[in-house]
Amino acid sequence: MKIFLLLTTAFFFSFLPVQQKEPIKVYLIGDSTISIKETKAYPETGWGMPFVHFFDSSVTVDNRAKNGRSTRTFIEEGLWQPVADNLQAGDYVFIQFGHNDEVETKKSYTPKDQYTANLTRFIKETRKKKAIPVLITPAARRQFDETGTIVGTHEVYSALVREVAKQQKTPLIDLDRKSQELLQQFGVEGSKHLFLQLAPGEHPNYPEGKDDNTHFNELGARKVAQLVLAEVKALKLELADRIVKKETKSN
Repeated sequence: MKIFLLLTTAFFFSFLPVQQKEPIKVYLIGDSTISIKETKAYPETGWGMPFVHFFDSSVTVDNRAKNGRSTRTFIEEGLWQPVADNLQAGDYVFIQFGHNDEVETKKSYTPKDQYTANLTRFIKETRKKKAIPVLITPAARRQFDETGTIVGTHEVYSALVREVAKQQKTPLIDLDRKSQELLQQFGVEGSKHLFLQLAPGEHPNYPEGKDDNTHFNELGARKVAQLVLAEVKALKLELADRIVKKETKSN
C-alpha cells in the first residue's frame, strides 16, 4: 500500500508545472572596455560581449556601454535616462566608468566631486525602481614598471568608486585590483595576448598594426568577464543563482 501511495504521489507531482524564474535584465553601463564593438573594430572586444553567455534563459544582458563615455557624458547625451525609465524591480545595473572621467585632457573629463555625484545618482535612481546597482572599478590598463610589476593607473578614481560603494552600501566589484592580479599572472609579455596588440599586416582591420594597452581582444574580454562573474558569485548576489553551470563528464 505504501509503495502504491509513493508511486501515485510521484506520478501526481510529475505533472505539476516547474516553477519558472522571474525574468530579469542586467544593464551594463560604462565605456569602451565593456561595449559592443562594430565588426570593423575586431578583434577589439568589450568584456560585456562574452558576459551575455554566462547566464540561463531567465537573464537578459542589455549592454548600453558606449566608447569614449564618462559618467558625465553618459548622462548628458541621454544614454542613462532610457535605462532608468525601463528598470523593473529585481533588475541589475552594473556601473563601470573611470577611463574617460579621469583624463583631464579629454572632453569627457569629469572632476572628482562630479564623478562621485554621478555614481551616486546612478545608484539612487536604480534603487528607486527597486533594481540593484553594482559598482565596478575600471578595468586595469596594461602597464608594468622596469621590474615587471603591474602599475595601477586608476588609483584616484578607483578609490572614489570604493568610497561611494561604502557610503551607499552598494555591492562592489573591484575590477581594477582583480584585473591587475590577472595581468601580473600573465606577466609583461604574456599579458599582450589579452589586449589589442597586433603586428603590421596581422589583421585586415589594422593593416599598420596596433599597440593598445587599454582595450581587450577576445581572449582578454573573456578573462575579464570571468573575473566579474567570479565576483558576482563571491558577493552572493541573487543573480549568481542564474549562472549556467557547465556539466562535468565523469570518467
